[in-house]
Amino acid sequence: MSADARKTTVRRPRMTPERELELLVATLDVLREDGYEALTMDAVAAKARCSKATLYRQWQTKPEMIAAALYATRPVRVNEIDTGSLRGDLMLLVEQVAPRAQQDTALFTALGHAALSDPALVRALRESVIDPETANLTAFVDRAVARGELAARPAALAFLPQLLFSSLHTRPLFQNAVADYDYLVGFIDDVVMPVLLHT
Repeated sequence: MSADARKTTVRRPRMTPERELELLVATLDVLREDGYEALTMDAVAAKARCSKATLYRQWQTKPEMIAAALYATRPVRVNEIDTGSLRGDLMLLVEQVAPRAQQDTALFTALGHAALSDPALVRALRESVIDPETANLTAFVDRAVARGELAARPAALAFLPQLLFSSLHTRPLFQNAVADYDYLVGFIDDVVMPVLLHT
């Protein structure tokens, strides 16, 4: 066998899911510590103790890597929630989201600012995070319609993701506090449910 032929038979070992998660966690660590603009493949590689080539084999761009990290480390699998009621689904959602409010508020605030000038970041976040989670929230409402809790899809469904996202990430600005569980329960009961029930 020639040297060239031998080279073509060499296969790098596939990255394990555990190692991939380590790289993605390192990505968010760098993002929290240094901010979006300062996040580079070099910085993530140093944090994760890997080569840049390893990162580029998995993710072609910084926005893709960040979006993948957010999706992989999300605190709740919204698609797995089905309590049998619309309010129950929303309450379980906020119960699982609330413990991460402190660290995630600063993270998403920084990303929101970066997104204003980085269309690639917006596109990556929409494709990997926003659109899938919007579909999951829509499923909450569609199940409620099928159960008879709602007569039809409410017009407010189009604003449900924005309502929930804003409740999580604007409380520090208005009240100098994170969106903890009690705050989010009140937001669901006093704002979200009345709006959705008003079809």
